[in-house]
Amino acid sequence: MATLVIADYHTHTHTHTHTHTGSAVLAPATLNTLAAARQIGGDVHLLLAGSGLGQLAEQACGIDGVARVVLVDDPAYDHLLAENLSALVVQLAPCYSHVLAPATAMGRDCLPRIAALLDVDAVSDVIAVIDDETFQRPIYAGNAIATVRCEGPVKVLGIRPTAFDPVSAEGGNAELERRNGAGDLALASWQGEERPDFERPALESARVIVAGGRGLQTEEGFAALYPLADRLHGAVGASLAAVDAGFAPAELQIGQSGRIVAPELYLAVGISGAVQHVAGMKDAKVIAAINLDPDAPIFEIADYGLQGDLFELLPALMLELDSALG
Repeated sequence: MATLVIADYHTHTHTHTHTHTGSAVLAPATLNTLAAARQIGGDVHLLLAGSGLGQLAEQACGIDGVARVVLVDDPAYDHLLAENLSALVVQLAPCYSHVLAPATAMGRDCLPRIAALLDVDAVSDVIAVIDDETFQRPIYAGNAIATVRCEGPVKVLGIRPTAFDPVSAEGGNAELERRNGAGDLALASWQGEERPDFERPALESARVIVAGGRGLQTEEGFAALYPLADRLHGAVGASLAAVDAGFAPAELQIGQSGRIVAPELYLAVGISGAVQHVAGMKDAKVIAAINLDPDAPIFEIADYGLQGDLFELLPALMLELDSALG
């Protein structure tokens, strides 16, 4: 029995030409997914697909618990486009009992396609491994847990990163295997990307998240969260209501249909606490909330709460932080 984990990674891209600079790093969620793979048992292999990943592959050989790093050095897999990457995984799948990927944008895009091509079931958002055929995942916006048994020849699993502690990036001694790819299917091509002009931690890896909701009333009101997040060296998130209202871009959305996060501190500002939002942040270590409504559901799960006008409380909070942090 062996498990293949599809690595998610980030590359630095030249803004104007959209070409790689040769520097790539594993997405933190990959280490969490490897932890789930180790719980399944058997050998764990890590797939790295794309061009210019030789240095990253050598580093990955040092990850604790990885028996083999499979490197497919082919530009057809740059940017992890689902059409090409799925074809590659299907080509490799007969050698594996399980195929795992983190429940990131890459995993959510690829795994359903892989499962369909293999004619097997896919299980998304796995939060616990019972045995090599039985897994748990949240349903009903996290209000219930389903136990799912997979009996197909290959188990295709999307792993919720926040549910598993990451493995160590050091201490391993995996072998490096170079493989040929399945080729460019020419079904999709990379056209480019736009990145924000600020440097804040990614939501999934941020220790502190300051999130805003409809209570901020306007895009300008929402913008008041950015200096607060920067003061705390944190990331900025948003509720679905704030995104739908145009206060924040969709990539900041936290919740069942957005990002799933588990920071050390989650500060919810003007967020009522809808079930679908809570499903994305309830695993935060400490939850603090600011809301005008004393009966807002967010206070039911908050460790600390401030009830009052957030437009008065936010400036006061910034002054206290400036005084405390210097």
